[in-house]
Amino acid sequence: MSDGGNIQLTGYEVIHGYLKTLDGSPGVYRMLDSESRVLYVGKARNLRARVSNYSRPGSHSPRIARMIDNTASMMFLTTKTETEALLLEQNLIKQLKPKFNVLLRDDKSFPNILVTRDHDYPQIKKHRGAKKEKGAYYGPFASAGAVNRTLNQLQRVFLLRDCTNAQFESRTRPCLQFQIKRCSAPCVGKISAEEYRQTVDDAQKFLSGKSTGIQTRLAAEMAAASEEMEFERAAALRDRIKALTQVQTTQGINPKGVTEADIIGLHMSDGQACVQVFFIRSGQNWGNHDYYPRIGDDVEAAEVLEAFIGQFYDQRDPPPQLILSHEIENPDLMADALATKINRKVELLVPQRGEKAELVDGALRNARESLARKMAESATQTKLLKGLTDAFDLPRVPDRIEVYDNSHIQGAFAVGAMVVAGQEGMLKSQYRNFNIRGDDLTPGDDFGMMKEVLTRRFKRLIKEDPERKEGHWPDLLLIDGGAGQVSAVRDIMREYGVEDIPMIGVAKGEDRDAGKEEFHRTGRPVMALRHNDPVLYFIQRMRDEAHRFAIGTHRAKRAKSVGATPLDDVPGVGAARKRSLLAHFGSAKAVARANLQDLKAVEGVSGALAETIYAYFHEKG
Repeated sequence: MSDGGNIQLTGYEVIHGYLKTLDGSPGVYRMLDSESRVLYVGKARNLRARVSNYSRPGSHSPRIARMIDNTASMMFLTTKTETEALLLEQNLIKQLKPKFNVLLRDDKSFPNILVTRDHDYPQIKKHRGAKKEKGAYYGPFASAGAVNRTLNQLQRVFLLRDCTNAQFESRTRPCLQFQIKRCSAPCVGKISAEEYRQTVDDAQKFLSGKSTGIQTRLAAEMAAASEEMEFERAAALRDRIKALTQVQTTQGINPKGVTEADIIGLHMSDGQACVQVFFIRSGQNWGNHDYYPRIGDDVEAAEVLEAFIGQFYDQRDPPPQLILSHEIENPDLMADALATKINRKVELLVPQRGEKAELVDGALRNARESLARKMAESATQTKLLKGLTDAFDLPRVPDRIEVYDNSHIQGAFAVGAMVVAGQEGMLKSQYRNFNIRGDDLTPGDDFGMMKEVLTRRFKRLIKEDPERKEGHWPDLLLIDGGAGQVSAVRDIMREYGVEDIPMIGVAKGEDRDAGKEEFHRTGRPVMALRHNDPVLYFIQRMRDEAHRFAIGTHRAKRAKSVGATPLDDVPGVGAARKRSLLAHFGSAKAVARANLQDLKAVEGVSGALAETIYAYFHEKG
């Protein structure tokens, strides 16, 4: 390969040249192409032996042979142990995303249930992210849906509050949760502190898999209430027992011999893979999730599963057991690496019979069915993208389509939304929203809002990926609007030198009917598609998804502002003092009109703070 007249060697010769500088240390190696892009990251017990293996032609799979042919240089990092090399390898793979490695593309965190400890009447709620709040955490659950279902069931059984501490303190009468028998209303004294603590203890026992005694005790309490003719209490206890029975029934497979484990099943077909993970915690099934790692044509199951496990648990704590569908290449090394990470033993099992093998069979069945659905959807998506390319004479089939929309009410709570579609359908992890900041915009100025959104988007792309190598640049823009919107966006693209990106404006026809959309492009006549054209339906779905996302973001922004008052901006006025002021004066408007002496009379408001509040509202005039 030549560069400016100089010959740059690649392949076996280059790799062989590194042997004289390497010893038998463990470590991590990187293979780079002629433009210094990382092709592959690997670990080795003995770096010299591993590199020597790459330097000999003839014994490699087609994928590895292609990788060697493209290798122009290598980089090495030695480690003290092979375990350290494995951990470093997985970190680098996730960071660098090399072309020839198996890569886990989904890196989302999983939700937990949190029972708080910072209040006399603990709250139960969904929690995602770092575990910084004081309390007991139970999880992970496979999805927000799995957590929400469990929380709803727990509230029916144990009647724990889910309101915030601020909401709790401000209640003067029971909320709707009490009316529909989802909360015991400790906020207004409907339950004693001792009774509430008992229900919290019961909920935590249930989440820890110790629910048998709870049902027995509730049944005894129900019988006692009936004997004492406390029929309302007896009926409430009956409802709780019924709800607890229903929870245990609807959880599905609750294995008897597996308490804390992840069940991991891998299915591969036609160069694609699906990994299905079931979360078993406290002897209960807390849901499952599927993953589609990027793999090559000739990768073995052992390599795929080992790479998945290494990357999956890079930022997550593994349970004591991983129950696998296939052996991996280095099970002892992986177990040691995971144990080192969390400072306790982790066991990797590949069961052949019994309950564990049945659990693996279930994971494999789910993986097989999920991959079949995804491959069918992918084939349809590929066909639609090809149809879109032909219909609009695009230079190539787009890998990334960005669709933009705005939402507002007469200019208020304005937001812009971007959704992304590609070869794998709608890419929800890539969606973005934009709070419209333009102070000089006329309320309802859709052109101005779209200009602001696209300006911010292209500024960020140019800053973060000026060479367009990271895959974040769109191959096609879809704009909700007609000729005016297209012209406004084209001005922005011209300003930032990105006019080579195709752009289409999608506008309703004259009678505003879906199905009669008109498509606007710069320098081209307005066009339409056949009413029953699959490409038209595809564009409508993308536009509707952008609209749905924009509306959802707008509503969330509007809802957040409903409880807002001018007091929120006064320095030194937090939630507690805000409540005191509103309770004393009745409204934020009355606080703004109050004289200094009245402000000083409010409980919890010091003389200095009263002067700050008074100055805030009276210096503006």
